[in-house]
Amino acid sequence: MPRDAQLDPVDWRILQQLQDDASVTNKELAARVGLPTSSCHERVRRLRALGVITAVRAVVDPAAVGRGLHAFIAIQLRPHRRELVESLTAAVLALPETLAFYTVSGPDDFFLHVAVADSAHLHRLIVDHLTTRPEIGHAQTHLIFDRPRVSPVRPTRVP
Repeated sequence: MPRDAQLDPVDWRILQQLQDDASVTNKELAARVGLPTSSCHERVRRLRALGVITAVRAVVDPAAVGRGLHAFIAIQLRPHRRELVESLTAAVLALPETLAFYTVSGPDDFFLHVAVADSAHLHRLIVDHLTTRPEIGHAQTHLIFDRPRVSPVRPTRVP
């Protein structure tokens, strides 16, 4: 059974509010969704237990900490073996420049999202940390010119 089958309209209102601002207090959240604070707290706890809410964290603007240049690096493995995937994944996730690492289908095997200070920093990252990896057969860099446009998760049907 899909997880969202267990969510009612109040759950979706809670999720919308938390996706907009997870720092809201339980009291304020309860007021916004029209629940008593204890009921709201229980629903949030249940959403966490179900795995619907997976984390609450601060989102840091990379530009504010000196990493305003973003890029996607499309990576192709050479050859395709589990131990190489695991080795590359561990190495890439250990890089401080890494924001996200996706396994994808198509001609590329992975997309690496990085945030760096400038083009020289990006060049050093590619030359010193990626082209030296024996698992990488090919890498192609795509500069990102604007901030991501993200949307909260919403119900796909009227609950």
